[in-house]
Amino acid sequence: MDLKVNEAPPSTLERAAVDAVLGAPTSGWSGGDRGPLDGHVAFAGSRRAGRRRNLLLPVLRAVQDRAGWVSPQALGYICTCLDIPPAEAYGVASAYALISLEQRPSIVVHVCDDIACRAMTGDPGPELERRIGPEGSGGTVEWRRSPCLGSCEHGSAAFVQVAGATGWHATVAPCSPGDVAAMVAAGTSLDPELFAPTAALIPQARNDRTALRLLRRAGTGELESLDSYRAAGGYQALRRALELGPIGVIAELNEAKLLGRGGAAFPTGAKWEALARNPLRPHYFVANADESEPGTFKDRVLLETDPFGLVEALTIAGLTTGAEQGFVYVRGEYQLAAQRLLHAAEQARTRGLLGDDVMSSGLRFDLEVRKGAGAYIAGEETALFNSIEGRRPEPRNKPPYPVDRGLFGKPTGVNNVETLYCVLEVLTTGSQAFATTGTPASSGTRLFCLSGRVAEPGLYEVPLGTSLRALLKSAGGVRDGRPLRAVLLGGAAGSFVGPGELDLELSFEGVRTAGTTLGSGVVMVLDDTVDTLEVLTRIARFFRDESCGQCVPCRIGTQRQEELLSRLGRPTSSRALVEERALLADLGSVMRDASICGLGQTASSAVESALAKGLIAQDKEES
Repeated sequence: MDLKVNEAPPSTLERAAVDAVLGAPTSGWSGGDRGPLDGHVAFAGSRRAGRRRNLLLPVLRAVQDRAGWVSPQALGYICTCLDIPPAEAYGVASAYALISLEQRPSIVVHVCDDIACRAMTGDPGPELERRIGPEGSGGTVEWRRSPCLGSCEHGSAAFVQVAGATGWHATVAPCSPGDVAAMVAAGTSLDPELFAPTAALIPQARNDRTALRLLRRAGTGELESLDSYRAAGGYQALRRALELGPIGVIAELNEAKLLGRGGAAFPTGAKWEALARNPLRPHYFVANADESEPGTFKDRVLLETDPFGLVEALTIAGLTTGAEQGFVYVRGEYQLAAQRLLHAAEQARTRGLLGDDVMSSGLRFDLEVRKGAGAYIAGEETALFNSIEGRRPEPRNKPPYPVDRGLFGKPTGVNNVETLYCVLEVLTTGSQAFATTGTPASSGTRLFCLSGRVAEPGLYEVPLGTSLRALLKSAGGVRDGRPLRAVLLGGAAGSFVGPGELDLELSFEGVRTAGTTLGSGVVMVLDDTVDTLEVLTRIARFFRDESCGQCVPCRIGTQRQEELLSRLGRPTSSRALVEERALLADLGSVMRDASICGLGQTASSAVESALAKGLIAQDKEES
């Protein structure tokens, strides 16, 4: 990318997209018509553009949605409007899969070929190439392979991007190669009305909701009605939080022993208390809804079926920790979830449940929804901060930790979506009732995303401490009664569990003792028809593609890991096989010890566990 701004004018469509987000420029300094003094005098307020850098991702998305790609002229205009160096803006734009810096057709169909969909229906690529042609080819429509789209319970999925003045996006699940071919054949006549939202699969809700806690409201009322949410018990938790005050809320969380539902399982009360005690102002609070871990879809289900819950929970978090502004960072492919969340926030704002006087308490809290654009690394909390700030989504070194220096350099709290819904449960039922569910060290319930070769895929909620065997039994076991080969626990960054380990206790201490992890709640079932080496190779390609490239151990290690797994797929001598496996172990050790963030540190977890459990087929060897 050039170091100077491309001064060629953007198209009318591109200019309109930028101005819709930023407003019309007022001078030549910010992209408008040059006046007689522009270039000679910098007027007061001219540097205001640089303080709007956090709008870079929204404006890039706006141009992508209108024009179908971000041209050099459009990027130059954005750089002028926001006073951002072109090389930096290019670095940001190039980090996201849903933003193209090369011209594409106005309609792009992103077809999931990740491990969950492959395990259920196989690789769609060969059939798509036969029906349509190579990836990236086409006239007004083209198809492209995509990492996980978060619709894993449906077995296959596609994300449709349609650019233009009336552009739209839709997720189609399930979506067969024949469906994709029909979309490509329809071309510009594709009708968004044909893409009705697919209902989330919550098998337990069909029979008995009494055992459900976090999911008990999911899909039961009118999703766009605040009154319906309140009739189902909504905003009782916020009212109790205001009665208890910040100290009382934190005490409840501590007594409930609520651990964060992310990989670190950090005590939620301790995190909130550290932020609340920080004297530096302002504070921010962020809900991390950028679940991009292959096989994970719990956040999508919660936001699509119970969007007011996150608005209420984030409000409680803000008022408790002294944050007046919150952000929800939703992954870019979750269009329906973002729409319903935006509507819920607007309803709450209209009714005095967000804004300057929350529930007539005299306290202020508001939130903003930010959409990602296809970057797995943005799910790491500090990379997420960079993304909101308009910087390349790369993790930061720790310390300092977010509660000391987070978003915009200020103290920041961040929790994932499931943790925040747990806060509602603690305040609604009481800390003692919450703590009696689960195990002494792992209280409450946990959401598990079941996919792959399981009889009834979907989102399940069970008390922590439930055995893996019991969870699989509740989902009908392995599809068609076939033999179980393995279960991938925790997602691509997790590890494999063999058929002899099904009595594993699904609790934080249980999986820690077994040397595995609950991770993002993925439970992906693989039967004897699934090629585990193919699954591992796809995992390796995923991490290679999603590495931000900031640190050498991850950037190079993920590439070498994929190359080694590809070699393991070819016949070789037993001696060479032993050497290759030893090299894989060495690579994993280096990435784990020297990578900056969790992506590199866990990129080899699934591979190493598969090797340890003998899941790579021995018939690949050559005697």
